[in-house]
Amino acid sequence: MEACILENNAPYRTRDMAKIRAAITAGTTTWIDLDKHEPAIDAFLTEALGIHALTLEDIWSDRPAPKVDEFPGYIYVCAQTMRASPPDPPDPSGPPGGSRALAHFELDLVVGRTFVITRDEGRATVLAVHEELARTPKSLVRGPAWIAHSVLDHAVDGYLPVIDAFDDEVESLQDDVLAKAGTREGNAVLARILETKRSLQALRRISIHQRDVLLRLARGEFAILPAEIVPYMRDVHDHFVRVSDLAESYRDLVTSALEAYLSVQSNRLNEVMKTLALISTVMLPLTFIAGVYGMNFDRIPELHWLYGYPYALCLMGVTAIGAVLWFRHKAWI
Repeated sequence: MEACILENNAPYRTRDMAKIRAAITAGTTTWIDLDKHEPAIDAFLTEALGIHALTLEDIWSDRPAPKVDEFPGYIYVCAQTMRASPPDPPDPSGPPGGSRALAHFELDLVVGRTFVITRDEGRATVLAVHEELARTPKSLVRGPAWIAHSVLDHAVDGYLPVIDAFDDEVESLQDDVLAKAGTREGNAVLARILETKRSLQALRRISIHQRDVLLRLARGEFAILPAEIVPYMRDVHDHFVRVSDLAESYRDLVTSALEAYLSVQSNRLNEVMKTLALISTVMLPLTFIAGVYGMNFDRIPELHWLYGYPYALCLMGVTAIGAVLWFRHKAWI
């Protein structure tokens, strides 16, 4: 556990429990960032800040969906942060290409009148806020609600690289579908489509709940949040709505890419079957001619003719060429 305390209008970071307790007792704005779960920390939060046992349980357990709860003296916000992991290296024994997974992390916020508590599994959000406070401590000066706003704002901004990655991936998939569907490389493209669709589905499930949480904060439903912060919370909500809408549109595009993949694969299969059918059709009369002259009869007129064999070959050639020309005339080939 590390605390960032406002001291002489500047942020001061410490892990000393006595200094943290003294700052809380004095009513100094204090930001407590949790890392490891220890019984002593739970006891301190319960005793010094009056954090409910259910809140502590939610903080240290993994929740699949964002939510917001109000308790006497504070509100608890559970959110999700996300980032796109780099593509996995391709398997030498498998199809070419790697897959890009979507990593999501729980972000817990407890906002009181003089304190704010955070627990960020991904750590990227709280580190960004610490860097911001090092440049300008105005959020810490204005109060805990503004630190919570800064944390949520950076959490939503963290979705933008994820959305950009999906934009590039969807555009690449659309090109690869037309070029590789129905070929040996098609299986790798299909795997990427399904992986991207699963990631977007996970993003959609989280965004539905998180958008509702941010909407409640933007409406000013909680007395712990000052009225002047509501427009800023509304701005965070608007940014996340844009992220959610883009994720939904990319999900539709990936679904369309999957349908296009199956359609292109079916068309190429039809072309192959059409080619084989035309070859079979050309060979059918030739097989008939060869069968006629292969019958064991003594009275076949051309059997003892000097030019019977060349005549049969020419007849087969003319038949084959005539069939091909007819197919071209009908625009079948």
